[in-house]
Amino acid sequence: MLVVTPGSEPGSAADDAARDPAYDAVLLLGFGGPEGQDDVIPFLRNVTRGRGIPEERLETVATHYRAFGGVSPVNGQNRALRAALEAELADRGEPLPVYWGNRNWTPLLADTVRAASAAGHTRLLAITTSAYSSYSSCRQYREDIAGALMTTGLDATMRIDAVRPYFDEPGFTVPFVEGVRAVLARLAVRGLPVARTHVLFTTHSIPTADAARSGPPGVDFGAGGAYLAQHRAVAAAVMAALADSASRGDRGTAADGESVPAWSLAFQSRSGPPAMPWLEPDVNDALRALAADGTQAVVIVPIGFISDHMEVLWDLDTEAAATATTLGLTMERVATPGIHPAFVAALATLALERLHGPVLPGCPSGCCEKGAGRPAH
Repeated sequence: MLVVTPGSEPGSAADDAARDPAYDAVLLLGFGGPEGQDDVIPFLRNVTRGRGIPEERLETVATHYRAFGGVSPVNGQNRALRAALEAELADRGEPLPVYWGNRNWTPLLADTVRAASAAGHTRLLAITTSAYSSYSSCRQYREDIAGALMTTGLDATMRIDAVRPYFDEPGFTVPFVEGVRAVLARLAVRGLPVARTHVLFTTHSIPTADAARSGPPGVDFGAGGAYLAQHRAVAAAVMAALADSASRGDRGTAADGESVPAWSLAFQSRSGPPAMPWLEPDVNDALRALAADGTQAVVIVPIGFISDHMEVLWDLDTEAAATATTLGLTMERVATPGIHPAFVAALATLALERLHGPVLPGCPSGCCEKGAGRPAH
């Protein structure tokens, strides 16, 4: 089991409040996305603020959103997740309201914090829409919390703590296992052999300097830090579950008694300058290498994401799918967890863990720091 980092630093009203976990609301923390064509460029400016990205580059990225009417699916997905989580908590005897706030677009986190305060809430438990440890997927959200409390002037009266990274929650991996199993069964019916099928896990690429500093300091996660180690652990867990099913001859496996396909991890959605090293290989390069090695079918498993948002729909379903077609590869993509009951239950368990379990320590100083030379988002 990999080390995970619970806690609440930064973004706390006072250290001694950690001894009182009497949370009265849950906060779903998201990235945000445009809701129409007029929102696209302002949204992208928010995302890239302070990074010196030229307008022409923003216009290029904008075409991804404009192809979907300027509407990011992430907003509807987070609304559905907020409702599902609130219902799950109520069903389990904790009828807490679940608020939703974003880093880059409405509802902005500061506005959500104001609304929660106006409703009388003073202790919020935040759940981020990313399962892994890194600057952009963990620490930056904690910085967002601290900034929202300062901006609203609520830093002395409200406390917001974040749950730990949840990549190792079984409910997070269950949807991926079910999805891969279903795809392998379909491929088997079509006569595509396991030996010529490859399971390609994907996640968002990040600068290698960020990856190296992901996770708590002083823990040797190997090259790529906690971010890479955690993704490999999830991929290995998915494949182990599939191998277990195959060994039992369960219905829905690739072929009774046969071994599961080989697998590897690739990266997508790189957005940094060419001179800055980011995690590789890119998913399209990985597809080219697999085709050159004789692979006939590829199962894409986007373990880096909790919902089918734009980076899944464009980078995988559009660009990677086009690459696969050009290469003559059969490609199928597995769905992300979304509002799968097992995933929603896992998030509720994380909340209940903090509500009723022992008080957990905050993130240590230096955890998931931004790599040297990387501009702030």
